[in-house]
This record gives sequence, structure tokens and C-alpha cells, in this order.
Amino acid sequence: MGKGGMSQGEKEDGEEVNMAAWLLGVNTLKIQPFELPSLGPYDVLVRMKAVGICGSDVHYLKTLRCADFVVKEPMVIGHECAGVIEKVGSEVKTLVPGDRVALEPGISCWRCDHCKGGRYNLCPEMKFFATPPVHGSLANQVVHPADLCFKLPDNVSLEEGAMCEPLSVGVHACRRANIGPETNVLIMGAGPIGLVTMLGARAFGAPRIVIVDVDDYRLSVAKEIGADNIVKVSTNLQDIAEEVEKIQKAMGTGIDVSFDCAGFNKTMSTALSATRAGGKVCLVGMGHHEMTVPLTPAAAREVDVVGVFRYKNTWPLCLEFLRSGKIDVKPLITHRFGFSQKEVEEAFETSAGGGTAIKVMFNL
Repeated sequence: MGKGGMSQGEKEDGEEVNMAAWLLGVNTLKIQPFELPSLGPYDVLVRMKAVGICGSDVHYLKTLRCADFVVKEPMVIGHECAGVIEKVGSEVKTLVPGDRVALEPGISCWRCDHCKGGRYNLCPEMKFFATPPVHGSLANQVVHPADLCFKLPDNVSLEEGAMCEPLSVGVHACRRANIGPETNVLIMGAGPIGLVTMLGARAFGAPRIVIVDVDDYRLSVAKEIGADNIVKVSTNLQDIAEEVEKIQKAMGTGIDVSFDCAGFNKTMSTALSATRAGGKVCLVGMGHHEMTVPLTPAAAREVDVVGVFRYKNTWPLCLEFLRSGKIDVKPLITHRFGFSQKEVEEAFETSAGGGTAIKVMFNL
């Protein structure tokens, strides 16, 4: 309770104070007031309803950095989100208050060559929720451009709307790899991104999908939601040759495309060796900043290596996959928490703790 017996986030005149989860230091999150920018003509004010925790959020909490992005001052966390429109700017024609929307978290400049060429995910000026120094969306309310808010179909829940963000990574990866009814797919890593990439590959028509992980529980989830075969591996680099054989046997035919959704020396080396000559390896996960991998033998077999970063123009397709039932993300949401100081701390502990947590979701 705040001063004078008021509940958290209420001012004396009854006007609401917008509260958000701030990352203040290593392993330090606090719910504190978060002042929003004024509503521009093309913006909307969204009341957040569902926010998921991503691996990058956990990295920031534990180390204050993720890849080359470093948290130097207090930052609001969270970027997988959906909510309800409360106000619209004067020029917004596509949305009205009360609309339920999924938010695409990155605002690109629309002026640079990447943006003009349609590859706006590569924009050097990208302002992305909870990528320092930009504040995120684990808050009561956020202001966001209307063109990055996508109306949810009636049969798609707010939680599923928030899942469009991780699902977008899988959908973008499948587009980059040209997945279709003739591509047999190997996925390294059965974490949230490996699993959504698997769901995406299936929706794109991949006839056979094998998924690999070190964790029995995650592999069992992968099998339940549609993997044709699962292979348990070790973290030992010495086991690669033997494991490649096991993986190829599990596929039963040539591996056309491999997705490395972990991004370690071992997973990438395995993918390069397991993929057929003339095939493709997509690096989706960013576990290691640098890697030592056997590129020469892979290049001698003309295996293409493709980089994947975030996504572009994926929300409409993700929402259509969810609406039509071609993809069901609901089994991936394993834990739910409210938005109190204690629950925010517990949710991040649950997400970071491995165990049976796949996607941890806040219901605000």
C-alpha cells in the first residue's frame, strides 16, 4: 500500500500513476512509477494485459547485458506483450479504444536503406522494447505507434497475442530458410525459440522435423507438440560424430535445413555436419559471442550458413496461424504470475531456474 492507505499506483486526485518493472541492477527489479511520453498523432495508449519473459530479459537481469547491449541506467523490462487500446492519437484510423492488440516491439526509422529495402529488422536506429537504452513494456500502460499494434482475431487470447513475439522469430527463420513441403528440418535446442521454430516449420509444411536437446523434459514437450523424432545429446564436444549419426538416423532421410536455436560451438558444429550437402544452416540462437566451428568441410559440401535476427512483417501471419489453428502456442505457456513486487521476482526466478518452465507469462 502507498501512503495514506492508497493502493500502489494511485495518486491523491484519483488519477492513476503508471507503474512498471524497473531493472535497477544485477538481480534487482522494482515496481516503480513510469512516466509515459505524450500521445503523438500516430500513437496509441495501450493497457498491458499479458507480458511474457524472454531469455534476453533474464540475461539483462543476471548480467545487465545481452550480446553487445549493455544496461547502463535503470530500464523498464519486457517486450513480449499484448493489451487493450485505451486512447488513440488524432491521426489513427485503424484502431479504436477497446481493441485487443499484439505489439511488435521494435520501432525502426523508415528512412535508412535497410528500412527502405524492406529489411527493417536490420535498421541501425531501431528502438526496441527493453533493449538499452529503450524502456520495455512490463508496465500498466505503454505508448506505441499504432502501425505496430495488430488487432487480435476474436478467438485469439491476449496471452497468445503476447506469444506472437517469440513465434515471429520462428516464422522469420522459416522464411529465411524457405521452409516448405520439401524441406526436412533439424532443430538444435528445444527451448522456447526452438519450439516456436518447430511449430513454424510445421505450419510452413515441413514434412519431417527432428529436434535435439540436452534436457529430457523439453524434449518430451517437443514430442507432445509435434516433433517427429527427438534426440538427446550431451554437452561434450567429443560426442559430435556419434551424435550426428544418431540425428541422421532419427531423420531417416537427408536434412535439408538445420536451425541452431542455441548458438553454441557444439550445436553449430553438429548442425553443419548433420546437414546434407547443398543444404542450409540457420543460426537463430546467440549463445556464444564468437564460435569455433568446422566451416571448411561444410563449405566443401556447399552448405549455406544464414544469419537470423529478430523478424520483419510477421505479426499478420502469426495471428493468422493462431486464428486458423495451424499453430497452437498455448502448451508453451507453463507458468503465470500477477504484477506485484513479490510475483515479478518469483516469475523471473521461475523463468531463469530451468525446471519445467518454458514460457512464463504475466497477467496484468
